[in-house]
Amino acid sequence: GSLRLVYRIAGAGTREFSALKEGDWLEVLGPLGNGFPMEEMEGKHAFLIGGGIGIPPMLELAKELPGDKKIILGFRDEQYLTEELNAYGDVYVATEDGSAGTKGNVLDAIRENGLRGDVICACGPTPMLRALKEYSIAENIPCYLSLEERMACGVGACLVCACDMADGSRKHVCKDGPVFDSREVNWDV
Repeated sequence: GSLRLVYRIAGAGTREFSALKEGDWLEVLGPLGNGFPMEEMEGKHAFLIGGGIGIPPMLELAKELPGDKKIILGFRDEQYLTEELNAYGDVYVATEDGSAGTKGNVLDAIRENGLRGDVICACGPTPMLRALKEYSIAENIPCYLSLEERMACGVGACLVCACDMADGSRKHVCKDGPVFDSREVNWDV
């Protein structure tokens, strides 16, 4: 009967959103787009990787995905959701300053802990996703990325979230994604 929203104040919209209080009303459009391909992950050892504001989507995925999962989280500083995620798999933390877990990024945590996986599901900042795409190609591991882009309309009409694809097309993160096979995304890796 409830919905938990985790967000970061990044502009006027989220600033306005943060000023809401109990009893205020909102119009919500959703769910939009697609999710991670659950059927392709069945029976595999999955890496669920979240960085920054890309960590909250990993909680629901961890709840829904049966089997062995390694949950790798990258934080700049303040940690959140680690206790909740710990209930669904082994959690590994990387922090930029080394204040918790591995000093560095999520790939540093994977390497430091000698982790192995059959499939990667990730959400987080573009530099992290680019690095995971490169890692997945080198390790020959399927990799699914939930892209973080600004979205205005949510239905593919405004083109704000359009991204270049490897086949030369442009797709909308809001309606064609946000989850893409990493090989689809054109980041010139």
